[in-house]
Amino acid sequence: MNKKKNPFRKYIRIIWIAAGSIVLGIILLITLTSYGLLGEMPTFEELENPKSSLATEVYSADGVLLGKYYYQNRSESSFEEIPASLKNALIATEDIRFYEHSGIDYWGTVGGVISTMLGDKRGASTITQQLALNLFSSREKNSFKRATQKLKEWIIAVKLERRYTKEEIINLYFNTVAFSDNSYGIKSAARTYFNKIPDSLKVEEAAVLVGMLKGNTLYNPRRNPKKSTERRNTVLDQMAKYGYLDKTVCDSIKKIPIKLNYVSPDHNEGVATYFREHLRLELLKWCKENKKPNGENYNLYKDGLKIYTSINYKMQVYAEAAVQKHMAELQQQFYQSYKGSAPWGKDETFIKNAMKQCDRYYRLKQAHASDDSIMKSFNTPTAMTVFSYRGDIDTVMTPYDSIKYYKYFLHTGFMVTNPHTGEVLAWVGGVNHHYFQYDHVNINSKRQVGSTIKPILYTTAIENGYSPCFEVPNVKVVFENFNNWSPDNSDNKYGGIYTLYKGLANSVNTISAYLMKQIGPQPMIDMARRMGIESKMDPYPSLCLGVPDISVYEMTGAYGTFANKGVYNKPYYIERICDSRGNVIQQFNTKKVEAINEGVAWVMVTMLENVVNNGTGARLRGKYGIKSQVGGKTGTTQNNTDGWFMSITPDLCGGIWVGGDDRIIRFRSIFYGQGASMALPIWGYFLNSVYADKSLGISPDATFEAPVGDLGIETDCAKYKQPGKDKNNFIFGDQYN
Repeated sequence: MNKKKNPFRKYIRIIWIAAGSIVLGIILLITLTSYGLLGEMPTFEELENPKSSLATEVYSADGVLLGKYYYQNRSESSFEEIPASLKNALIATEDIRFYEHSGIDYWGTVGGVISTMLGDKRGASTITQQLALNLFSSREKNSFKRATQKLKEWIIAVKLERRYTKEEIINLYFNTVAFSDNSYGIKSAARTYFNKIPDSLKVEEAAVLVGMLKGNTLYNPRRNPKKSTERRNTVLDQMAKYGYLDKTVCDSIKKIPIKLNYVSPDHNEGVATYFREHLRLELLKWCKENKKPNGENYNLYKDGLKIYTSINYKMQVYAEAAVQKHMAELQQQFYQSYKGSAPWGKDETFIKNAMKQCDRYYRLKQAHASDDSIMKSFNTPTAMTVFSYRGDIDTVMTPYDSIKYYKYFLHTGFMVTNPHTGEVLAWVGGVNHHYFQYDHVNINSKRQVGSTIKPILYTTAIENGYSPCFEVPNVKVVFENFNNWSPDNSDNKYGGIYTLYKGLANSVNTISAYLMKQIGPQPMIDMARRMGIESKMDPYPSLCLGVPDISVYEMTGAYGTFANKGVYNKPYYIERICDSRGNVIQQFNTKKVEAINEGVAWVMVTMLENVVNNGTGARLRGKYGIKSQVGGKTGTTQNNTDGWFMSITPDLCGGIWVGGDDRIIRFRSIFYGQGASMALPIWGYFLNSVYADKSLGISPDATFEAPVGDLGIETDCAKYKQPGKDKNNFIFGDQYN
């Protein structure tokens, strides 16, 4: 008897065939995807060494992160640097079965599909899958491509789980995830929003950052504090739900408002902005000249270099504070001196020429605008934000008036070194890098140095046998071979006899002119070269009054020679460059030159001390109360255009210039326009801050170390005997009568 046929047998077979086809199709799809036939897949080497752009980090000598250079503001952190609160917050919020699955959470995936069908688009990707997306691809918008991409994520996730431990995966994830404000990776985010390293984050701060992963712009605590707080509290609730946080503690923390300590990634903000920009240009040059082991040139913005500098963070902060304090005061004095008038007078040619240097003018010219329409544009009131020492000001003014506004500002360059090593400890290139980006410290930024050059002339004289007690009459000196040039004293007072001590202390031009006539320009130039000055110096008698344009960088290095017993150390600021793993690529040192002997250096130290004790630098003692051993020299150029102050202590050397960007911007009178008023106060404020901070180890009780034995130079004027007519004490020119 024939068995009755099962009417469903045909359909069962169809179902089995369909199911088998689906399984085979999935296997085929996975195989094709694995071999990269449906799009590129990462190689074994790429899985072992996933690439991502790492920011180059710049550190101070005392270990403070000064800034970064990057395409993406990303810094790597080790697993040890990531606190348990961050790991727990991530797992509780993003992937509670992280330690149970092998890259794909199948139950989570099923739950995600069902919830999506019910209208709740809940993410089902594991931490490993998210890492796969972060490392090797960008999110597709096309549905079919996104489905293919999802399959790639699964395959990569499984491979990642085979290559790495769970801890390594979490670490990789935190290093690759993107936050807002151009911050990539947890280390950058922790610094940007809380100015901390990851392992210093509190639980509530960790919850803020993990909360941002769902939408880094939507839940940005700076831009959307309310939504960020709500999301943070959700993360805290998840931690409590899964036992990572006590419920009572959770409820207590949720009441705490988000307290940011925001550090802008903007290169124009933060500490040492001028220095960082100068360093960036130097490092770009270095990258072009140096190659990685694979033969490629280093990339400053992608290779995660570690740059260790000589900058002392605290001293840099004190230097910038000193600049801000004094320049704000000086700027008010400058405004008062021109009340009802302008430094350029009634002639607007200066402003019109400045207008032609503006980007706005260039763009209008490129667009073939007529001169009339250009002037109309510059005279149309415009909303803008302008700089002031009281903070940025939102205002409305014409672009033409804004040129006038900015031309009024005085600027400065201030550098501090350790004279015994050449290390640059502080570098302040101006008053505000956001608005005024020209750096007034670096070797290419040169201004007329005035009387600060006189110690180099006096050094040449002392080296060639003069005593600081040597007496010179305060009379005008004529240089017959140079069109009878005869320099005046700044106060137009003459008469009497001056020792070299007193001549330098009071910066008397006739005494310098006398020495120049005896010595000649070339020996002074040769001395300047030995002391590190590379700028052009023409061999004319006017050299003795400081007509050359020289940088703050060079002058500070030169003065350091006096404090370092006659040995010149070229200022340097890069200690070493390391790769992203901390391996030293290059170590840097200073260039040393025995410029003068120790005895001559000691005499110059005593003469520079006399400038501060009894001469043009005396207000350092009086107004600013500096009681330590300190030497210095003021400098003022013609028409009060430039104000300088150079100074040495047993441990520090400082150089300061103050003036307008244009030489027409100057004080009307020498009362405010001299170096003692324009530049010296910055050094006074700085030294007081440094001496007050005992952690720096710079003591006001430190002393200059005198050389042992006979100097061969008489420095005690009570014992000194002036050479007679029968004894030639001079090198060039006529003997003094």
